[in-house]
Amino acid sequence: MVFLTLPLAGLLVRAPWPTLVERLGEPRVLEALRLSLVTATVATLVCLLLGVPLAWLLARVAFPGRRLVRALVTVPLVLPPVVGGVALLLVLGRRGLVGQWLDSTFGVTLPFTTAGVVVAETFVAMPFLVISVEGALRAADLRFEEAAATLGASRWTIFRRVTLPLIAPGIVAGAVLCWARALGEFGATITFAGNFPGQTQTMPLAVYLALETEPEAAIVLSLVLLAVSVVILASLRDRWVSGP
Repeated sequence: MVFLTLPLAGLLVRAPWPTLVERLGEPRVLEALRLSLVTATVATLVCLLLGVPLAWLLARVAFPGRRLVRALVTVPLVLPPVVGGVALLLVLGRRGLVGQWLDSTFGVTLPFTTAGVVVAETFVAMPFLVISVEGALRAADLRFEEAAATLGASRWTIFRRVTLPLIAPGIVAGAVLCWARALGEFGATITFAGNFPGQTQTMPLAVYLALETEPEAAIVLSLVLLAVSVVILASLRDRWVSGP
């Protein structure tokens, strides 16, 4: 317990409390915070758009290779984020397998752009959403959906009016975890999107840069991320303690 809490206590002890508010109001801090919030939110929306159908497919449809697909979905959880960033560069870079085609056909370039930050965050955060939603789908009582089907409801109506309300807590929990993971993403982001202030420099990257030149600023930025983490954990605590 001491091993886990002592580093966090170090942040609180060494924080420049007299100048904390002034430092939080610095333009570069606000810019990094704004960019982090925007990219993490957009990445979460992309994860919801792609992750919920994928979770439904894994939970409700039996198809060959389902275990392999489920394993591939969880790979970003154990893959070093820097390796994920390198993989994204090889696929979506200007000379990558897909990136070259995007650049020549549509003029779209993802690496070292704000959109690249969203792609990197989506890559590392989506497994949290898929796992949470798939678990909720497996725990949902199928008799409600079967009853709706016997009354003549279409599959889309059943999903929208019955399934979604049943798994809503799982979607919310997965989205919150997904957003928190995207907010704290570092390795894949700096590898795939770089570290450009106002464009790709999120809070974790700003902490890394400030640590080399201005440690007190790094502590202030770290406190912001710590506060966000504590709020998220506190909001989900009841769900984890009670369990599905």
